[in-house]
Amino acid sequence: MTFSQRANVGLRKVPSWLVYLVGGAIPFWSLYLAATGGMGVEPINALERELGELAILTLVIVLAVTPFRRLTGISLVMHRRALGLLSFFYVLCHLLVWLVLDVQDLGRVWADILKRPYITIGMAAFILLLPVAATSNNWSIRKLGPVRWRRLHQLTYVISVLGVAHYVMVQKVWEAKPLAYLVIILVLLATRIELPRRLSPAEKG
Repeated sequence: MTFSQRANVGLRKVPSWLVYLVGGAIPFWSLYLAATGGMGVEPINALERELGELAILTLVIVLAVTPFRRLTGISLVMHRRALGLLSFFYVLCHLLVWLVLDVQDLGRVWADILKRPYITIGMAAFILLLPVAATSNNWSIRKLGPVRWRRLHQLTYVISVLGVAHYVMVQKVWEAKPLAYLVIILVLLATRIELPRRLSPAEKG
């Protein structure tokens, strides 16, 4: 048995509920750190940034599942749905921290969405993410049919670009880490572009 085959056997033994449990506990641990002084002098801002970055990181892993399998033979497909829903959960937590702990004013929230481009882009990504998260289940696949379901979930590509654009713009200055995420996401999306295949002489004939 090859290394990739052994790895796939091991990954299949990891139950999805464990992925949800461990991944879902991270925001609560971060909230605890923020509440107990473990996130510096601006804990709300630090918590907000950490949850947003966690959402981007998880989205990158989701996008990397297919190219990683092609390169290594190791498949995370069995956990892709859990990772995608965790990414949505982190985005939701990021948004709630901004709404409830940071802004605390619905009038200002609406004004910021209209006035600040990086917030506008972030909210657009969140809105597009809602139908993707809501249909990440077997019932939706049966109801929509595999083709329509797959097309709907291709919104993930748009969401990833909007999300990383929000991450880059929110920094106010050029920082290496957001730009690295931008490059990684663009490369991962580029792997999904299907170039036209050259026909062999027999096929042309």
